[in-house]
Amino acid sequence: MSVKKMNSPQWKKIQPPTVQDSAILSFHQSPSNTNGSPTPPATTTSPGAREKGFIDKCQHSYGFIQCCDKEDRLFFHYSEYGGNLDTMKVGDPVEFSVSNDRRTGKPIAVSVVRLDLQTVMPEVISDERFVGTVIQEAKPVKGKNGTVLGSQDGFGRVTYEHSGECFFLPYAMEDVQEPNIKIKTGDQVMFSISTDPQTQTIRARNLELVIPPSQRYQGVVCSMKESFGFIERADVVREIFFHYSEVRDNINDIHLGDDVEFSIQMRNSKEVAVEIEKLSPGTVIFEDVAIDKVIGKILKTLKGPNNRRQSDLLGGKIMYETPLGTVELPWGDKDQQGDCTLHQGDVVSFNIATDRRDKLQRATNITLLEESFIKLGEKRETGLIVSLKEGYGFIQCADRDARMFFHFSEFMDPLFTPKVQDEVAFTVLQDPSSTNRLVATRIKPLPKGSVSFLTIHPAMYIGTIDKEPATHKNQSAPRYGDKVEFQIGEQKNNSKKVAVNVRVVIRNITGRCQGFVATLKENYGFIENSDHDREVFFHYSAYDGNAADLDLGDEVEYTLARKSSKLSAENIRKLNKGTVAPEEMLWDRGILQGKIIRPMRIVDPEQDEYCGLVQVGDEDDEEVETFPYGITSLADKRDFLQKGDIVKFQVAKVKPAGAVRATNIAALRKYIRARVDSVKGQFGFLNYEAEEGKKLFFHMTEVHDSAQITPGDEVEFVVVQNQRNGKYAACSLRKISETQRPERLISRLKSLSDETAPRIIVERQPRGPDSTKGFSIPRTLWKPPA
Repeated sequence: MSVKKMNSPQWKKIQPPTVQDSAILSFHQSPSNTNGSPTPPATTTSPGAREKGFIDKCQHSYGFIQCCDKEDRLFFHYSEYGGNLDTMKVGDPVEFSVSNDRRTGKPIAVSVVRLDLQTVMPEVISDERFVGTVIQEAKPVKGKNGTVLGSQDGFGRVTYEHSGECFFLPYAMEDVQEPNIKIKTGDQVMFSISTDPQTQTIRARNLELVIPPSQRYQGVVCSMKESFGFIERADVVREIFFHYSEVRDNINDIHLGDDVEFSIQMRNSKEVAVEIEKLSPGTVIFEDVAIDKVIGKILKTLKGPNNRRQSDLLGGKIMYETPLGTVELPWGDKDQQGDCTLHQGDVVSFNIATDRRDKLQRATNITLLEESFIKLGEKRETGLIVSLKEGYGFIQCADRDARMFFHFSEFMDPLFTPKVQDEVAFTVLQDPSSTNRLVATRIKPLPKGSVSFLTIHPAMYIGTIDKEPATHKNQSAPRYGDKVEFQIGEQKNNSKKVAVNVRVVIRNITGRCQGFVATLKENYGFIENSDHDREVFFHYSAYDGNAADLDLGDEVEYTLARKSSKLSAENIRKLNKGTVAPEEMLWDRGILQGKIIRPMRIVDPEQDEYCGLVQVGDEDDEEVETFPYGITSLADKRDFLQKGDIVKFQVAKVKPAGAVRATNIAALRKYIRARVDSVKGQFGFLNYEAEEGKKLFFHMTEVHDSAQITPGDEVEFVVVQNQRNGKYAACSLRKISETQRPERLISRLKSLSDETAPRIIVERQPRGPDSTKGFSIPRTLWKPPA
């Protein structure tokens, strides 16, 4: 067989060793003369002699044959081929006769017959087997009709080493021993070397795939995309691609950071991970970390200009001293314990990690030491955590009047969980993202009691409690009027002075006052004292409970405090009914009738006196009596008695003062009836004109029993005049009846709703001429006059 010589320098880089083997077969030997020298080949062939060769080229209707016994290349026409032209291809062994062309006289091949490959073997194959690597796959060459013509233009390449030299050999697809096995680039193969005796060209023959034992590798999943990912290898500093289909387990069980084991295959001239299996956590180890801690100094931080992270994975540098001199180690983003701010020159402790793959050392487990604050002269502040959000919070500074923002990552101990009221030490820096804001950094928790907001003076002082704290719940705490001993503390952030270390010296037994709720407004009210002679202002915030539960006349207990030179009630608590000393009724005086000559101040805010006065008798009478009254004197606490109102009342004596006052006062008024015109939220108007052209105003709080009032309802009420603005309003409203439809309309609606009822309503029964019901006179037919 003649093989076309490959002139490519890639595979003919170095001549392989000469193959000398006694078992080498030469299919055809030239005739020899008596002295053993070869006889020159004949220029002509005797008639009937058959020669052998290989089809070297195929064209549309003719081809060429390379002779085996000589270097001639003979033309032949397809009409001279004695086989199936569809299966004929380059490289087929043939037998033929030689004739001369009639026109040109040149020798041509005739009577061409295909032979078995084993009968023609113009090459020498070595017994020795070589092992090499496929660097280029062989590809089949197909004809126009789709049949495989040969591998003349689809040679592959095999490289191997011999005696320290590298050789490159071609091979074709028919050189593979097992056609069903596909040999790919990167595969290791075992082959023989064939040598063409005529051209001395060599090639690889009888290729056999070498399947080495499958080598397993380990690594960590470092990246995952939509359908593929990458694994950081534990044997070399390199990442390797893998497809999700190569995971033996469920791909949903593979996550970033998982330890895996895999094999490697070549695909498209690139290594890929296959047969991937998940390993137990901690199986893959990239580096060895020394146990001993080393003290060093930060030479370079990870943040560059504009406080941005550097792109270099190991962009930081740490310097430390050894007996042999100064050593610098790199460090990266994951090597710091926590993420608090580090500065150049900071003193830190760390461990040295050595990569098993390339023996590179770096610093890890970096921890900031407090020595840095002293060495760098850093000003440290203290404070109290007052607010926590998701990932950040605020610190109330002890040395300045400010609340400082901080992020959880700034804690020096990454495992610390902050809580409100925790005491901390920190460094204040300007926020890199905002030039107008300061932030707390390098935060360290402190023991309880370490932070003080006050500078306490040692001197002791004596004083009296003028107002209790709003949040006082402890019964043994100082109360209003108690004499106490205390020290003065000065706040560091604003120099404000406060009393501290307060201790009761003498308890004020009479400090608590009792009274009755006299007035309730939107967010404040007034309390009538137990002597019924004055009222005290209070705000709803001073009441210990829900102010909506208070009602006029409720008994309460309170303390007095001075605000802006005025007394106000503080620490108000509601008492059970009957707790305040009751009045002593003077039954012998009976029920009296009198006239209001001075209303209460709630009716006329311009007057100075709180109490109202009721007078018995006329001014002209010799026996004229006046009795004071307050909110508890009214039978109806919501009845605003006005000057001139006629009332009936009883008389009682106040304990323990002994003063006589009017009680159970009820107005003898004429109630007016009218219908509700409109209701607008908490007020409304009645169809009653107290002033010309104006409907009478009323407030919903004046409705008795909190009855539901709707337009059209009939109510009875009393008209009062506001002493401040002179306007009239309705008070003491009582609901008389609800709005009803006329009877005729109700009957009509009933008839319309009842299908069986008649549609005609009888309004009047018929009467006869004699005023009787119906027609009692017999009916007669009418006859026209004759």
